[in-house]
Amino acid sequence: MNASGSGFDDVFFAASASIWLRGLLRRQFTARELLEAVWARILAINPQINALAAYDYEAALLQAEEADRRYARGEARALEGLPITIKDSFQTAGLLTTCGDEALAEFVPERDAAAVAALRAAGAVILAKTNVPRLTGDFQTHNPLYGVSCNPWDLSLTPGGSSGGAAAAVAVGMSAFDLSSDLGGSIRWPAQACGLFGLKPSWGRISLAGHIPPLPSVRLKNPPDLAVAGPIARSAADLDLVLSLAADGASAPLLPARRDRPRGLRLALWLDSAFSPVDADVEAGVLVAAEAFRSAGAEVVEARPAFAFAEAFEIYAMLSFAIGFAGASAEVRAQFADTARHFAPDDLSYPALRARAAKIDAATFSRLMERRKAIDAAFADFFRDRDAILCPPAPCVAFAHDLSPDLFARRLPTSVGDLPYYDLLKWASLASLALLPAVVAPVALTPRGLPTGVQIICARHEDRTAVALAGMLENLTFGFRAPK
Repeated sequence: MNASGSGFDDVFFAASASIWLRGLLRRQFTARELLEAVWARILAINPQINALAAYDYEAALLQAEEADRRYARGEARALEGLPITIKDSFQTAGLLTTCGDEALAEFVPERDAAAVAALRAAGAVILAKTNVPRLTGDFQTHNPLYGVSCNPWDLSLTPGGSSGGAAAAVAVGMSAFDLSSDLGGSIRWPAQACGLFGLKPSWGRISLAGHIPPLPSVRLKNPPDLAVAGPIARSAADLDLVLSLAADGASAPLLPARRDRPRGLRLALWLDSAFSPVDADVEAGVLVAAEAFRSAGAEVVEARPAFAFAEAFEIYAMLSFAIGFAGASAEVRAQFADTARHFAPDDLSYPALRARAAKIDAATFSRLMERRKAIDAAFADFFRDRDAILCPPAPCVAFAHDLSPDLFARRLPTSVGDLPYYDLLKWASLASLALLPAVVAPVALTPRGLPTGVQIICARHEDRTAVALAGMLENLTFGFRAPK
């Protein structure tokens, strides 16, 4: 097989990274041939979807040739010769890393972010960076340096954000998988929008050192709260592969999956039309997943941990907005904090939460942490009797590009009416606040032909259980399908 041969066809590019690796190991094609085929696909498809930011084909070619030499010597590493992309929020040695910010337009890091270094050490060929919203600050992917990324299912729609370029690239086979990041659904929402598998690991599982934000000039004493690094891929097995290789050895041990088959699983179905309504197509996808597990022998019942969703989201939103203010000047924070006086104390609207987050003091923060501990305890108690929660990844499927400047004024079009734009945080907030692993898996196509999926949340450090359940669904239902 060679780069121009019939083997590198659409079926091949829809296959998992694990299948690409198998071909390399069996020497069905060389690493150079694979890279050339992927590069040809990028040249053909990326002009339409605009998923990539910086790339360096010549440097990647040198990496591929070294991979072939390793294969010839019998020294191949776990990802040897596999071409991958990296979200443009991770510093990548020798490759332009801007995070979509004009202030970083010429920033070329000298060192890799920790997770990038781990994948490079495993033999991955780092070909390109994937596009992001400026400083990862939107649920759609656009910035003044690289423009707008489009959803390969329908170019008029967003691929999501902030890992939208990542999801678009992986969906069309321009990358084996992408290393991405997630604070409020930035892996899970693009996976939903583009029909992919996405893993938000337990907090601290994969290092975020070298991630932007914060800006490269900022050195944090501790890892940022809520945020994680994780993969977007075309199969559950690929998620497990990346998790195994990129996991931080200093974190708690990876626990084995609770079960390897559906029979005997105890699953909770969580839909909440009162606090966080979702589009009928999204709800239908979650129910498809629930019924697939039930038909395969799992117990699936409607249940939820013993806390109020609204309270959990209030705490999460305050912390998330506060993290967003971390790099802002004192003047900017003061400007937003001053607007808090215009909101009633019990106002939980997004502008009110943001205003209060700009002026969090030590006492307020301490109270938030006490309330958060109670939610953590409720989750821990719940997972003693339940293996996982099945819930929506987001309130909607992919929607039309909306780049209007006021994010609070934007709306999400759904069958239950237009929802506030920041409702994209609600279902993502549950796992983020409690630092839990969550996987999004594709399960169906809507009547309009767009992908929809399910979010699988598990107990902390039980990342492999979440991935295993996604793999079961992959066999029971939909799995990845390439955009038409």
